[in-house]
Parts: sequence; C-alpha cells; structure tokens
Amino acid sequence: MSSRVTGPIGFVSTLLAAAFLFASNAGAQTCASRGDLDPRYCDANGDLLADAPADKSKLKNPDTLVFSYTPVEDPSVYENSFSDLMAHIGKVTGKRIRWYAAESYAAQVEALRSGRLHITGVASGATPYAVNLGGFVPQVAMEKHDGTTGYTLQLITHRDSPIKSVADLKGKRVAHVSPSSNSGDTAPRVLFAALGIKPGTDYEIVFSGKHDNSIMGVVNKDYDAAPVANNVVDRMRERGLFKKEDLRVVYESRPFPRTAFGVAHDLAPELQEQIRQAFITFDFKASKLAKEFKDSKAFIKIDYAQDWKNIRDIQKATGATYTAEGLTKLKKD
Repeated sequence: MSSRVTGPIGFVSTLLAAAFLFASNAGAQTCASRGDLDPRYCDANGDLLADAPADKSKLKNPDTLVFSYTPVEDPSVYENSFSDLMAHIGKVTGKRIRWYAAESYAAQVEALRSGRLHITGVASGATPYAVNLGGFVPQVAMEKHDGTTGYTLQLITHRDSPIKSVADLKGKRVAHVSPSSNSGDTAPRVLFAALGIKPGTDYEIVFSGKHDNSIMGVVNKDYDAAPVANNVVDRMRERGLFKKEDLRVVYESRPFPRTAFGVAHDLAPELQEQIRQAFITFDFKASKLAKEFKDSKAFIKIDYAQDWKNIRDIQKATGATYTAEGLTKLKKD
C-alpha cells in the first residue's frame, strides 16, 4: 500500500527537496571518490565517511558543542540520562555542552548538515542517512554486558492477539515506525517478505513515528502488531510503562548494530579525537546512563563500513536512496 503527498504538504516537500539539492550543488567539491555521499562531501580514504575539510579554514572548533540523542522516544525522556556524559565530554574538551531535543531523524540530519549539531547518537537505521546526507562520523556504540553491541527486530503483538507468527499478519493493521527505521520498517520489509508476507500488500502499514508509539499502540490494541527494536521494548518495560505479560514476541531477527554515537565531519580533527576519548573514558557504570540502559556497561569503538553493511544492504534492497528525496521521506514521517 502506498501514499501520495498532495496539496500544501506536497508543495512544501518539493520546495524542501529543491532547496536541499541547491545547497548540495552549491557546496559540491571536486572529489575523486565519493560513493553514496552527498556532493558536498568527499571520501578520499574509502572508509565510506565524509573526510574532514581539506581547507583548514572550514574546520570548526566552537566554544559550545550541541549534543542530541536519537528520537526513538520523546527526547525529554533522555536529557537527564545523558547529563553525566555531557558533563564528561565538557570536561575532556573544555567546551560548554548544550542539549538539542531532536524531534525526528530528519531533524538530526538537517542539524548536522547545517552545522547546528556537533555530537549525536543516531538510530541504527537512520545512521546511513546521517552519514551520507549530514556528514556524520560514527565513533562508538554502547557495549552490552555480554560484550556485544547489537539489538534485534522483534515483532510484538498483544497477549490476547491470535497472531502466532509472521504469516498471521495477513490482513492485519501493523504499526511501522518510519521509512528510515531499520527494525521499524526497512528490515521487516525484507525479512518478512522472505517469509512469504509482503508488508504493505499482505497487511496494512500504519506509520507511528516512534518506537514507543508502536509499542504502546500494541499494548493498547490500537495496532494488531508492530516490528520494533528489542532494546526499546526492554527499557520501556523496565520503566513500568507496561507489564511483561502484556506483550508477546512472535518473531525475532538476528542482531543489528545499535545506535551510533559520533560527531560532525567538519569538527577539527583534534576535537573529534577528544570527543572519542571522552566516550571511551566515560565511567558508564557509575552514571545515570547505566540506570536507563541497564544492558550496557561502556562505550566501544565501531567500524561503520563493516558494522553497518547489512543495514545498508537491506535499505538498498527496499529502494532507499541517500538523497534529497530520501530526506523528504524522512520529513514526512
């Protein structure tokens, strides 16, 4: 099933795409190797990430660094949780750190691209968009107590639901998160189709906008089922938003990489390194983050080219493009 944006919203989206394209062309640089990166970026070393500007006058070293976290839930939920980390980054860098409450994945990408956001945690599925459209440089991820950094796609349904498997989704009303969400949209489109159920054809897709909306929608029986990230389910349950027995998991994928934390590509290299060191040296276990992310113990270095290969493959299999049009789709959800 598909939807078409018309009228004022469609007109605004067209204008946004045009403005984005104009900015890309205006900022384009001569580059021998770029890959999927927007024309304003270059990838001379082949790591799939935007290189720092060769022109040193374009490197940034601001007195105040802006920090945000992926809007998988209401951003206000996490501002206090990240306060210890922000203070530590400030101590290591000697900078003031300010919180930015991103309301959508698109808002994060645009803030990175415009230079208004310097340090951020980007959801797994949105990370390739942030990398290619916003010049995001992933540095670390949260390491779990078992030494892994992954999360899984869980297909959840209400305890009273007749749904027992992916096959039972046929004819049902299923909440997806947004087109940029890996576990909430792109991965289930590929994985469920391999099991004989085509999302949007065999069942109705309703975009909820955020993982917490999908989860609580299933709890409250607004949706028949929803593909979501298991770590968000766990955190919401631990906060007492619902009981374990309220939901059933009828399908679970193999692990994907979780939220990537990193920086804007045009920060001065020495500042980028200071921020990376701040993440690595942060006393996670004694922080507020440990209370929110109970499955994690530290930040650990990641490799975008290798760790996000499966997600990039899934996104391209579903027709995703890291372009102006791709960003407009993010805006609409």
